[in-house]
Amino acid sequence: MTNEGYHRPVMVREVVALLVRRAGIYVDGTLGGAGHSLAILQALREDGFERDSFLIGIDQDRFAIGEAENKLAPLHERVRLVQGNFRDIAGIVKDVRDSGLPGMTVAGIVLDLGVSSFQIDTPERGFSYLRAGPLDMRMNPEGELSASDIVNTYEERELADIFFRYGEEKKSRRIAGAVCAWRRERGGINSTEELASIVRHAVKEPEQQIKTLARVFQALRVAVNDELGVLEAVLKNGVECLGLLGRMAVISYHSLEDRMVKQFFRQLATDDWGPRGVGLREPLHRAAFRLVTRKPVVAGDEEVERNSRARSAKLRVIEKQASLVESPGNVWT
Repeated sequence: MTNEGYHRPVMVREVVALLVRRAGIYVDGTLGGAGHSLAILQALREDGFERDSFLIGIDQDRFAIGEAENKLAPLHERVRLVQGNFRDIAGIVKDVRDSGLPGMTVAGIVLDLGVSSFQIDTPERGFSYLRAGPLDMRMNPEGELSASDIVNTYEERELADIFFRYGEEKKSRRIAGAVCAWRRERGGINSTEELASIVRHAVKEPEQQIKTLARVFQALRVAVNDELGVLEAVLKNGVECLGLLGRMAVISYHSLEDRMVKQFFRQLATDDWGPRGVGLREPLHRAAFRLVTRKPVVAGDEEVERNSRARSAKLRVIEKQASLVESPGNVWT
């Protein structure tokens, strides 16, 4: 299986151009098939930074780790791959740095959010309504909670809340009611086909069914993997890892994620002018970060044509300007 067969990375050129600017530690928090990692390592070599640089790849999926190990084998001396959740990025970076990278600072972090092409295209993982398989959706196959657990044990109100909050589905109550009715009449819901059938019966309008299915499956995936909670944690822990002038690049694919990234980055990059109504000539504290991308970078038409997943992708980048400790007005101090 080729790297692109496992997962086709989005906006690789844009990520490398905005992220790779100096030597140091680079962290790929969403390793997948190592597409971004390989491009970063190649750019470091081409720019003469390879000798003083190192890459840490993180993924909770053991299959991704195995694929990446094969892809990056020729560069293994400058790479450490870690199976884990990227919410623990600070601890992972500290452990790797303490094991042999003294004094080396984090120059760049890339996070390609969402589910990988391989996970979507593997029926046994249960991520897609287009493929028959068990209703699983765990990014970590050893994880405790599956989508089947949620649809078979959660109360109707809880299910409606998940579909509305994480999928922004307007017919969330109707669909939750249909799920619970199926459980009472037929028993457990254990396959993607069964859930898709329930959604189609709940939403009669053919033109609405596909979008509704996508939203319901997205909502369950987000809930199973606590994606928004994990994103909040990795944003906070990630910026704390960055060295001076280090950058974090985040690619998101749906509005909930992008909104969180946008608001978090803007808050970090905003000077503290004190309470409203106080006319200050200078801010109380300068922001410790600056926005590298004031508007999100999106994929070009040519890439979207090659990779439909790129259509909804939005890339945002932030740069550390000062020490967090020296900026009392910063949100994380």
